[in-house]
Amino acid sequence: MTPLARRSLQARFQRVSVGLLSALFVGAGSLHFLRPQMYDSIMPGWVPDARAATLLSGAAEIAGGLGLLLPATRTPACWGLLLLLIAVFPANLNMAQHPERYGLPAWVLWARLPLQPLLMWWVWRSGRRP
Repeated sequence: MTPLARRSLQARFQRVSVGLLSALFVGAGSLHFLRPQMYDSIMPGWVPDARAATLLSGAAEIAGGLGLLLPATRTPACWGLLLLLIAVFPANLNMAQHPERYGLPAWVLWARLPLQPLLMWWVWRSGRRP
């Protein structure tokens, strides 16, 4: 494969990857508004206003997902999404610590925690130029 063909293939792969990641965040963020009770319920008890945190994180996911689509806003969107993923980790941990509240096996909730760093890696990679 020629270097030019290789760069073209890498650029196409990144466009598809960024599009999928954008759809993931816009979709997940939208669910914060469509089913806020579910997100409210996973907030740790120390969060003073679960509904505000739900709506703020949902808006941030939508904004970050849309920001990924434009090259001019992709880098700030990536940084914002990385910070968001760090900020919401306590809610995911809280969910794993109280599986009886969610009707899911504990192992499923614990097994999804290591996926967060993988999602962070995907966000970080999406901000790099091909």
